[in-house]
Amino acid sequence: MKSTVTSGLFAEGRSEPSVSRLNGREGVAPGDGAGAATGRSARAMPEARYRYALPQLGDAIFLTDGGLETTLIFQDGFELPHFAAFDLLASERGRRGLRTYYERYAAMARSNRLGLVLESPTWRANIDWASRLGYDRARLADANREAIALMVEVRDAFATQAAPMVISGNIGPRGDGYDPGRPMSAEQAEAYHAEQVSTFADTAADMVAAVTMTNVEEAVGVTRAAVAARMPVAISFTVETDGRLPTGQSLADAVLTVDRETGAAPAYYMLNCAHPTHFDAILDDAPWTRRLRGLRANASSKSHAELDAAPELDPGDPVEFGRQYRALRQKVRGLTILGGCCGTDHRHIEQIRLACIAA
Repeated sequence: MKSTVTSGLFAEGRSEPSVSRLNGREGVAPGDGAGAATGRSARAMPEARYRYALPQLGDAIFLTDGGLETTLIFQDGFELPHFAAFDLLASERGRRGLRTYYERYAAMARSNRLGLVLESPTWRANIDWASRLGYDRARLADANREAIALMVEVRDAFATQAAPMVISGNIGPRGDGYDPGRPMSAEQAEAYHAEQVSTFADTAADMVAAVTMTNVEEAVGVTRAAVAARMPVAISFTVETDGRLPTGQSLADAVLTVDRETGAAPAYYMLNCAHPTHFDAILDDAPWTRRLRGLRANASSKSHAELDAAPELDPGDPVEFGRQYRALRQKVRGLTILGGCCGTDHRHIEQIRLACIAA
């Protein structure tokens, strides 16, 4: 996702399962790891359908949406100060635009009998970014809840037994999604992100996903906050054109470090906001790649710096994009959660579906 500003570029009556069950990883006990919390009381969650068993951990392909913010800006004509899509929930026009956006992907998934992960439009809905838009903590919490309520509406309208739809509370970085700046410690990141994670835990969200993570410390912090809130969590790192995190750390080392520091708490890992050509060379059959399940790539092969400076959207070639996903899945067979990031839209996701289902 583009990181900077604006117009540029539990169920009732059931006991709590172990955190390892929550994260879909039998035999792994992240509750024994650093930062795990105990004693959280069970909550009645009649709408959270998959919090105890995420269906996307099987072998079937699940789709996601494409580049939410770039579509809203460049195709739908919305202004998104600070790239904050959640702010659209404050108006009827904005809420309608968001619902229309998600419905297109939900209809695609249902008509093709595929699962869908509905990522809420809350990538910027943390206090640092929201305060720039005039939100206080109470209003921000309401916005996060409203975002999940919108995902529930879409799910209830489109999901079928053949097309399950998982609701994910999307969490973005505290700072810039392209530049790690001065990273927080893992402890600071846990305390910071606990606010948004806890809000999602009290909604119908099935899980949370930390997206466009630029550094390990923040990823560890979000993971620990999710464990404390008894929420399944996915971690999605972004990489530069050399396949390394913006900090210079290798993706393999980042995944292994988060697993070591959290007792392998994430349900799975993903890659986002980089083009397939940026990370193709680093993906092989090494054991760590078995932790990778999701991919949300950029349409453009430009670097983060080039994208940040670009006055126009580069949509790339959707057909070639689909072929690149198919090639990546042939290298890493566990890649089953497929969607897009900056510059992608329904055309790219359709080409991914065609290429990968055929494969």
